[in-house]
Amino acid sequence: MKGESVRKKVRRINVNLDKCNGCRACELVCSAFHARPKYSSINPARSRIRVVTDEINDEYVPIRATNYTKAACDGRRVYTVNDKKYSECSFCGSICPVRKLFKDPDSRLPLKCDLCEDDPPQAEPLCVKACSLGALTYEEFEDEVPEEVKPDEVELGLKALADKYGAQKLADTFARISQKE
Repeated sequence: MKGESVRKKVRRINVNLDKCNGCRACELVCSAFHARPKYSSINPARSRIRVVTDEINDEYVPIRATNYTKAACDGRRVYTVNDKKYSECSFCGSICPVRKLFKDPDSRLPLKCDLCEDDPPQAEPLCVKACSLGALTYEEFEDEVPEEVKPDEVELGLKALADKYGAQKLADTFARISQKE
């Protein structure tokens, strides 16, 4: 039921901004892992993790694709961490209409980090394994969390298409496609 809490294994990637040097190894391994067929190509535009860089300010912020949102945020706050200034977008993993991040370059459908839970599941996400500086670390723990149903990649893509073109056009297209078979 919705609203109830359940004891669940939580998987999380932590980021240490002081250790990231912008090498982007995490992006490369992520795009290779999610290539079809697996490891057949490397295209950072398809990566579910991106290193947002501002070389002038020596700023490198690895962010992972999280949830899809129809609207861009209205705030443009600036955060100061260890005397470095970061924009709010530097920490945001949402897939939104304002940025091109986390959208497949061909289909423009949103990409979401799955912590490499593909088949076979990885012991830890490959971006963490590829980070030789230790800027990315992985942790698993049990916690009380609200019960939720996570959308899979297909559901996420369909939701984005419905938001873009409308549910009726999407339904009409499915009906037309299914009649051809």
